[in-house]
Amino acid sequence: MESKSLNQGLGAAKAAKQDEFYTQYVDIQKEVEAYLEFDPDTFRGKVVYCNCDDPFESNFFKYFAANFNKLGLKKLITTSYDGSPIAGQLTLFPEYNEGNGKRQKPKALAVILDQVKDEDGDGAANVTDVELFLKRNKAARIALKGNDKYPGGDFRSPECVALLKEADIVVTNPPFSLFREYVAQLVEHGKKFLIIGNKNAITYKETFPLIKDNKLWLGVINGGDGGPVQHSLRHQGPSRGRRS
Repeated sequence: MESKSLNQGLGAAKAAKQDEFYTQYVDIQKEVEAYLEFDPDTFRGKVVYCNCDDPFESNFFKYFAANFNKLGLKKLITTSYDGSPIAGQLTLFPEYNEGNGKRQKPKALAVILDQVKDEDGDGAANVTDVELFLKRNKAARIALKGNDKYPGGDFRSPECVALLKEADIVVTNPPFSLFREYVAQLVEHGKKFLIIGNKNAITYKETFPLIKDNKLWLGVINGGDGGPVQHSLRHQGPSRGRRS
């Protein structure tokens, strides 16, 4: 009953756009480049998982897809939440279109990239090429159905946990209402992560001891406009230096 209530609350919050706001591209770039200052190969050969990100709109997906080759990624995985109010707005994939041209109800998807090539032959590999690749390779996108406890794309669902186990580094903006549970899952699985959350998260009893013990530290984002004040948090990164 408690899980059902949490799922209903998460769905309602997302529909009302109260549970999270979408991180700006420039902020993601700033955070990642702070890592690269310490080690240019931070992400090289790694599987990056953005597990709270609709691939149609997420700037996390856009950033890592656009910089896939520059960062030397092995794989990029992103998963969307079933019922997200923005999922599929760009109708990138044909399964989001009905015969009359209207978009179907959004469904959860996992989008998986293991390469980014020059698909359009313009001499550069960028997000446009990613779109073409995904259109041409249906195997790169997988429907997430969830189970009787969690809807498709929920980070706690068995499908998403399986993807999490495959990941080396998790980068995202998790739902504020489930922040404690989200961080606990990442720590339980021993994952390196870079996440952006509400500034109050650093005071949580589940979070503060990790900061105190230097297992979790502040990133370069410290405040923000256009939404709840942000803080970025890093865990088990390549450098133990603090940035604020």
